[in-house]
Amino acid sequence: MSPNTSEPIRILLLTDQVFARQASQDLQVAGYYPVVEKNLTLTWKQFTSLEIAMVIIDKTWSAEAGISFCHLLRDQGSRIPILMLLEQETVEERVACLEASADDYLLKPYNKDNLLALIHLYLKPVAELKEKLRFGELTLDLTARQAVRKEQKIDLTMKEFELLKYFMLNPGQVLSREEIIENVWGYDYQGESNVIEVYIRYLRLKIESQGKKRLIQTVRGVGYVLRET
Repeated sequence: MSPNTSEPIRILLLTDQVFARQASQDLQVAGYYPVVEKNLTLTWKQFTSLEIAMVIIDKTWSAEAGISFCHLLRDQGSRIPILMLLEQETVEERVACLEASADDYLLKPYNKDNLLALIHLYLKPVAELKEKLRFGELTLDLTARQAVRKEQKIDLTMKEFELLKYFMLNPGQVLSREEIIENVWGYDYQGESNVIEVYIRYLRLKIESQGKKRLIQTVRGVGYVLRET
């Protein structure tokens, strides 16, 4: 999705007035249509009427309500990109984002370039792919952004999808943390490298649940590999 499209690209901002005021101006200049909402207890009907392309939630403003809204969207089957604003980049904060099924996070104080880069990443046009990736009993539908293992459908956030896709495109190959960061997060990623451990932990919980054998193996001191053992 691009700011140059004739249809307005609405980005919902659930945040305080300081960020909303700053971000709204930058989003408008970049060609997006910001929608500022003070009510974090929006219903599904209210949300769908807004025709939103992306949601940005300020977890530092109202953590409980923000996370509840994330769960509302995912429980209703929405795969719309969700970004969370965090005060600190800690493992606990990233875990909270993952547990809420947010796709990514942005640190405060607000940085225009970082925000626009993330928006561009998540709203860029996606080719209509009809193929599926397969590894043993695991299938990844590239169109639906959904994994299936033993007939069990597994919904993934965008980052979990990209991470699993990278593994499935390179089965049996030991991938270093640096390679994973560059190919999944981007070569200019500035965050902590242990973000990989956090995401792999939650990806494993999804694709290796209910006693299914491990597929993503840790290679101590090197990285990770997708293989059956």
